[in-house]
Amino acid sequence: MTRVLVIASSPIVGAGLEAMLREDSRFVVLTNLSASTATAHHARSDVLLIEIATADKLAGHSAFLRDDAPPTVLLADRLRRAELRRALHSGVRAILPRNATGPEIMAAIEGAAAGLVVLGSEDMDALLPADAEVVPTEVIPGEALSSRELEVLAMLAEGLGNKDIAARLKISEHTVKFHVSSILGKLRATTRGEAVARGVREGLVVI
Repeated sequence: MTRVLVIASSPIVGAGLEAMLREDSRFVVLTNLSASTATAHHARSDVLLIEIATADKLAGHSAFLRDDAPPTVLLADRLRRAELRRALHSGVRAILPRNATGPEIMAAIEGAAAGLVVLGSEDMDALLPADAEVVPTEVIPGEALSSRELEVLAMLAEGLGNKDIAARLKISEHTVKFHVSSILGKLRATTRGEAVARGVREGLVVI
C-alpha cells in the first residue's frame, strides 16, 4: 500500500481528499495536516499530495519540496511555464488541476510512487515549445499520411482551428499541433492552406 501525506489549502479540501483516498485500499492516509504541522510525518510518507489555492502559495511549501522529499503530486491551477519547471525541479512528479477527478488523482499518486511524471494536457502544452518550434521527428517528405493525419487534414480543410480539432477528436491541442506539423512535413507544405491545397490535388481531401 502507498502511504500518502495530504497537505491542503484548507481543512475542508484536505478532508475531502483524505476521505477519497481512504475509500481505496491501495492507499494509507497518514494524516490531513497544514503545511506548518506536517513536517514530523514527512519522512513516513511514500507520496505527498499537496493542494494549493493559488500559484503564489507554492513557495510556502519549500520545506517539503526538497531533494530528500517523497515524490509529490501537486494539485494547482494555471501554473506558468516557469512555475511548472520550478515545481518539477523541486521534486514534484505529478501536476493536475484542482478539479481533477478522484481516479485521475489516484492514478497520479500511483504513477508518482512508481517514478513516473504525470502532467495534465494544459500543463504539457505550457511546457512544450510553441507552434513555430515544434518539429516532428523523422518525417519523410512524401510519406503517406496516417489515418489520424487524414482526419486532421480534412478538418483543416473545413477551416477548424487546433482547439476545435482537439475537441472533436478528444485529444490535446499539443497532439493536434504535432499532427499538423507532421502533415506539413509529409506534404512539403509551409502553411495549412498549402497543405490543404496539396491534399486536394492528391485526392486526400474532398471539398
